[in-house]
Amino acid sequence: MSNQRIFYNNAEGELCVIVPSAEALANHTIQEIANKDVPSGLAYKIGTTDDQPSDRDFRNAWEMSSDEMTDGTGAVSNEF
Repeated sequence: MSNQRIFYNNAEGELCVIVPSAEALANHTIQEIANKDVPSGLAYKIGTTDDQPSDRDFRNAWEMSSDEMTDGTGAVSNEF
């Protein structure tokens, strides 16, 4: 299992975390997956498990500043 993650804030400002499967990462780059899976127009950050809190008790309260979302923006298409 990869430790790569894609983080973005949804339209309501909630932090969302995409955990790509090993199969997806074997066939596509993390950037391609982010462009496909992050909703169109929303900025994202590519990171690792180190970028998310290890305590899952308050995971609905996790936050990440939009200033950190500098790795790209979701694309219009959801297909490779």
